[in-house]
Amino acid sequence: MDKLFEGGCRCHAVRYRLSGEPFKTGLCHCTDCRKETGSPFLYYADWTRGAFTVTGEYKTFEGRSFCPNCVSALFHLSGDHVEIALGSLDEAPVGLVPETEGWIKRREPWMVGVAGAGQFREDPPA
Repeated sequence: MDKLFEGGCRCHAVRYRLSGEPFKTGLCHCTDCRKETGSPFLYYADWTRGAFTVTGEYKTFEGRSFCPNCVSALFHLSGDHVEIALGSLDEAPVGLVPETEGWIKRREPWMVGVAGAGQFREDPPA
């Protein structure tokens, strides 16, 4: 049986479910991700669109979806996959180890790179 991950926003108006393991995990230090999270990086993972279901009304700005009530950052939808902001999962820790770190040229100097993760000055390869 596939592993299930569940998450959503702080006010519980938007809920999502993911089936199976992600095909990609990472950290991103780019300006957009920093602004979206209000932290030095976004911790994310990607699943196929078929593994993702969502209920509730969400809004999207420049590809980034969030709850219009509590403004929790949730996911980025594309044609074939969904990128989940892993901080929006219900359970922590989630046990998903970043495989890549992107935009390390913007990583805070006091942060250490994730051991074993690919390090990319800007975007990692798709």
